[in-house]
Amino acid sequence: MPYRAGERRQKLAAAVLGRDPGPAPRSPEETEPFDVVSGDLLDVSPHLIILETPDGEQRRLVIAPWATAWRGGTVAPADLPAGSRVVVRALRGGTVAERIWADITRITGVIREVSGRRDLTVELDCGPHRRERPIVVPYRSSGRIRVRHPKLEPGYLFDAIGLLDQGTSFAHLPATSQPPYRATAVPPPSVAYGGDAAGVSGSAVWADLADLADLAEGGITEGVAYPMLEREDTGCDDAGVSCAGLPYLALGSLLRVRNVCDGRADTLPIVACGCLAGRFCDRCLECGTSPRGRIVELAACSYVALGGDLTKGCFNARVGLG
Repeated sequence: MPYRAGERRQKLAAAVLGRDPGPAPRSPEETEPFDVVSGDLLDVSPHLIILETPDGEQRRLVIAPWATAWRGGTVAPADLPAGSRVVVRALRGGTVAERIWADITRITGVIREVSGRRDLTVELDCGPHRRERPIVVPYRSSGRIRVRHPKLEPGYLFDAIGLLDQGTSFAHLPATSQPPYRATAVPPPSVAYGGDAAGVSGSAVWADLADLADLAEGGITEGVAYPMLEREDTGCDDAGVSCAGLPYLALGSLLRVRNVCDGRADTLPIVACGCLAGRFCDRCLECGTSPRGRIVELAACSYVALGGDLTKGCFNARVGLG
């Protein structure tokens, strides 16, 4: 599996360079990530939620009085159905749930075909690792989706946040404004905005990285996808495209990701190719305006741990070598 080769490469590089293979120590201005618990919902009451994690462990969390939940819209935590796939932002060592997202999914790809008159069915090319994916844009959500995605036409990019219900993905919220160019016409990096290994600023987004077959087999729930990887290294012919001035890195490299909005930071391994993220030359508008370009794509749990809200879709970030 590619990410296993990356782990071995990381250890060999550390041995050759005579450095610690682990992450760099946290700087004084950086804060600890949130605790995050994910898994299948077994039972829930107004005061307690019980999950089964991917490794089979049962977790019981007290629900904070101010806790909120999302499942296609804001709902009471006690109304979440058993069997939902949930991500929980937790406090006090992972024992108190304060924010819950249930059956949430992100739908990112290149439009191949659009059909339907009321409820729209959109066929997406989600890249060589995620392949094709059909999604449904319900009529009640089509207005706000079309405001941010005016060109629902083949060849243009699509990015929405929605609900995975009985195997069907329903788009509910636009995750960004649709780029005006086709997916094959990504603007080149600006000469004035050249990246370097010390740090690059841009937007961090999240994706369903656990849906990638090789990562799911390995139980990977944390990590990042990165656009500027060697194509031979990843087996991805679409890698190496970005309008941000990103340096080339190898699969398995440690990347320091910092949420500039609240200072939460963590060192995460590059586990996948972010070829789709690199085709979005957009900005994140959380706590200011980021430079153009998506510089990293986080697994959902990693994104929440760094202070991200899964329904908002991005935060301003700075990345550097870990």
